Amino acid sequence: MGDDQSWAAAPAAAERARSVLAASWSCAVTADGGREEFVGAHTVDDDGRVTLRVPEDSALRTAAICAPRGEPAAVLEFADVAPVPVRGRIRARLWLAGWFAPEDGGLALHATRVVLKESKGAVVVDLAEFAAAAPDPLAGAEAHLLTHLADAHPEAVERLTRLVRSDSLHGAVRVQPLAVDRHGLTLRIERARAHGDVRLPFHAPADDVSQLTERMHVLLTQAAAASCPRAALQRQRADGDG
Repeated sequence: MGDDQSWAAAPAAAERARSVLAASWSCAVTADGGREEFVGAHTVDDDGRVTLRVPEDSALRTAAICAPRGEPAAVLEFADVAPVPVRGRIRARLWLAGWFAPEDGGLALHATRVVLKESKGAVVVDLAEFAAAAPDPLAGAEAHLLTHLADAHPEAVERLTRLVRSDSLHGAVRVQPLAVDRHGLTLRIERARAHGDVRLPFHAPADDVSQLTERMHVLLTQAAAASCPRAALQRQRADGDG
């Protein structure tokens, strides 16, 4: 469920897919009728090609070595998990379908299809766009940035809700930072039985952490000058409980 407020300035599907791939530490592989989980076993080339380092006795390695070129068909699944505890922590799933070939001691996936699924639906990512795209420059630091914001600066998160429309905050019981990329910050608004996401776009892209700091400062300055609909809603709930 989403709260449709300013979804402009968002990463393209290919960039988002590459960011999921860059930040993922584990993946699940389905091939030759079996499924295996791998942790810390994959690397990603500049063009998005994935290489797996698997045990010598892995059924996946045996199938790849023995199969004719182009077989077996394989699907790699990567989950994008929010670093801050929220309801519904899976932000996206990425599937790469193709075939494996032994290469430099590992198994290189030759992708034939890339699918990205987010809350707003699934999209097939063009292979050329996927190969040409770069991960978001903040993808590697995102987990630390968001957990620091949530744990050390909850008052800043509260202040940022002043930039959210009052109707999107109706019934809110908690607001947490869900995601950040070079284009903006996304807040997760949790209600008693549902949740929604609101995106706060930056005035300009942030290409590194220092630029992100400046972009966040601008948002907080804008929030400080805005009215506080969340405080009004909290007063309304308190009056209703009285």
